[in-house]
Amino acid sequence: MKIRLSYDRPSQISADLLVVIVDSEVRLHDLTGSPLDEIVRRVGRDLNERRLKKEYFAALDSRAAAQHLVVFSSTLNPGYNVWENLKTFVARSIRMAKDQNLNHVCILLNTDEAAAFMGKAVEGAILGAYSFDRYKKEKAEFHKVQVTIVALKSHDQQNRHYLARYTVVSEAVNEARDMINEPGSVATPEYLAEAARKIGKESDLDLKVWDEKKLHKEGYNGLLQVGRGSTHPPRLIRLAYRARKAKGHLAFIGKGVTFDSGGISLKPADKMYEMKGDMSGGAAVLYALKAIGKLKPDVHVTGIVPTAENLPDANAQRPGDIFYAKNGKSIMVDNTDAEGRLILTDGLHLAGQEKATHILDIATLTGACVRALGLSVAGIMGNAPKLVQAVIRSGQNQGELFWELPLPEEYKDLLKTPYADLNNIGGPVAGALTAGLFLQEFVPERTPWVHLDIAGPFIREKEWKYYEAGAIGFGLKTLVDLAERFNEYQLMETLIARSLS
Repeated sequence: MKIRLSYDRPSQISADLLVVIVDSEVRLHDLTGSPLDEIVRRVGRDLNERRLKKEYFAALDSRAAAQHLVVFSSTLNPGYNVWENLKTFVARSIRMAKDQNLNHVCILLNTDEAAAFMGKAVEGAILGAYSFDRYKKEKAEFHKVQVTIVALKSHDQQNRHYLARYTVVSEAVNEARDMINEPGSVATPEYLAEAARKIGKESDLDLKVWDEKKLHKEGYNGLLQVGRGSTHPPRLIRLAYRARKAKGHLAFIGKGVTFDSGGISLKPADKMYEMKGDMSGGAAVLYALKAIGKLKPDVHVTGIVPTAENLPDANAQRPGDIFYAKNGKSIMVDNTDAEGRLILTDGLHLAGQEKATHILDIATLTGACVRALGLSVAGIMGNAPKLVQAVIRSGQNQGELFWELPLPEEYKDLLKTPYADLNNIGGPVAGALTAGLFLQEFVPERTPWVHLDIAGPFIREKEWKYYEAGAIGFGLKTLVDLAERFNEYQLMETLIARSLS
């Protein structure tokens, strides 16, 4: 799909479908002098006053250059802000055009107020044109749809910046969705490692991959434990972006369980296929690094993906097994389905070895978080309030919502076992919190850290906002936004304060 900018008058744009979005607070379009002006005003009133309950779609007569018109209003989705509505309506118009064989879509954003929304329109178009159809005989063929965004020439430099930036990030999200949607028989640990090699070359990143032999040699036992039952051995992947002028060093650690059967503690059969997406955090980190390598923010960023497959066989770890993590603490495996936190211990140790000043891990970690927050909101917890708030703000910037959960000190008792330093689960209650407390035991000393539990929003059964059913690539946009705004958030102050305390 091609997206181009135009600074022509709307009446001069010849398109198969003209898209107009109405919002009560932001003026996005200007049709002055166009024969469509009165129609859009009337439709806008009907939508705002709820006389129309869905978007207005009509074929146009010969007086208009466009053949069809669709008008959306933010009143159709009152639960979302105008940014999210714009992306949703643009995505919907792209799908509408594809379904009706309309090959040229024109989106009207030709006012001063609309300039700030240029990137959101690009994002809505690219994410909305995504389809995982490689195993289908009938293809979606979104590549046939051409998109023109009509804007003001006075904002040309800003428009081109937004077009380039949001194209890079949105295409990275779609690549992550491809990886997550692949069957577990395809997306193995080595498949993720090979993808990292390709990303490293494309975005000029430094790459290092630990194979099974090297993991044994260096004692990365979390990965080795989880991967024991699979014929596809685990990998530890590290991609590094190094800025020319950097005041900080972010480490992103993504859980990369390529298929999670639960191991010996086998999961129920219902919807187990979704566990091909238990590497959604890892995919988000890999493709966030691809985008970061192209956008070049002023902060060092290391992406770490511990990846393994969790299957039951005669070699698989058993409930009651005990092993030593990389930092020397012993862990009893009470439940082999609490495997993500085991491989993340290796990632957290490596982040310390890489001398990261701030660490984020992102994982489809607990069903408890889904029960608490549902399918649209991810959980966040950590030891650094300023970093937590920065991530929440970056998520809000990108339409990814996080809700802070506590890490109560007294709940550490739930992780006690008479047989080892830590149990890998904390019992039947507060599962998301005890998972966070478990991970905190492996965070490098005095390092700001946050944990993102994306078990709720990583996948959807039905179309949601500007996403089709399937993988979302949730968290990637937040990671990129945080890297770009790292200095704006002044997060180094957090590190300095902690080092002086």
